[in-house]
Amino acid sequence: MSDGGAPLTVTPAWLAAESGAGSGVRVLDGSWHLPAAAREPAAEFLAGHIPGAAFFDIDGISDPDSPLPHMLPSPERFARSVSALGIGNDSHVVVYDTVGLYSAARVWWMFRVFGHQRVSVLAGGLPRWQAEDRPVESGEPAIAPGSFRAAAPDGTMVRSFGQVRATLGTGGAQIVDARSAARFTGEDPGPRPDLPRGHIPGSRNVPFNAVLGDDDAALGDAAAIRRAFEEAGVDPARPVIATCGSGITACTLALALAAIGAGQVAVYDGSWSDWGSRADAPVESGGPG
Repeated sequence: MSDGGAPLTVTPAWLAAESGAGSGVRVLDGSWHLPAAAREPAAEFLAGHIPGAAFFDIDGISDPDSPLPHMLPSPERFARSVSALGIGNDSHVVVYDTVGLYSAARVWWMFRVFGHQRVSVLAGGLPRWQAEDRPVESGEPAIAPGSFRAAAPDGTMVRSFGQVRATLGTGGAQIVDARSAARFTGEDPGPRPDLPRGHIPGSRNVPFNAVLGDDDAALGDAAAIRRAFEEAGVDPARPVIATCGSGITACTLALALAAIGAGQVAVYDGSWSDWGSRADAPVESGGPG
């Protein structure tokens, strides 16, 4: 599916054919991992990445004044950071990660929030690229700076704590949680044990990997994506607020909803890192009501 002049996802074959000097395609490695994974995405990038790619640091390109992890930066900070990665407003940005589809959708969403429509996710990420025996390179890439101008954040795509809190009990939007079922119900404490277990009252659970294909590396087909939401009691035709642990995998749900043509989709940027840290935030455990 195409959105805003660029396909939501592209294949490794497409990227191999369309990238290169003068093509206008800029490739970004948007890998990020939970602290428990003990992985260093920047170091892994230097060890091996798609030729011509630059590393997009999700933690670094964020709001330095927020106590929450990797929150959206200001438009000026975003523009300055992505310009340094060789991005301009005419660039077709293609984002991948080293898992397949985990954090790349966060970078896709950030570009969209700041008004850049020409952004796609590489289906299957680096694993599929390598499985197809395509080249990788190592070391620090030589990048010619770009000139990117960020628009004011698109308020239809982002929700704050206050906005999410105000929707509770109103039916104005469906809150959909991308965390695992065990974290959603409260059985699993999750990676931040200082936070309470459970979920936002009235929310529904669609674990992010439920919208992926059999190899967990790319989006599933449209019928499977739609079925995953509908079986959780979510109507893709109605407004959705996607949430997760800290705003990463919620963006995978946003990407999946865009792939089936859902229109009114926002991401709760702070997600459970924000909600769970607030004394005035109600918490529910067990299955959805």
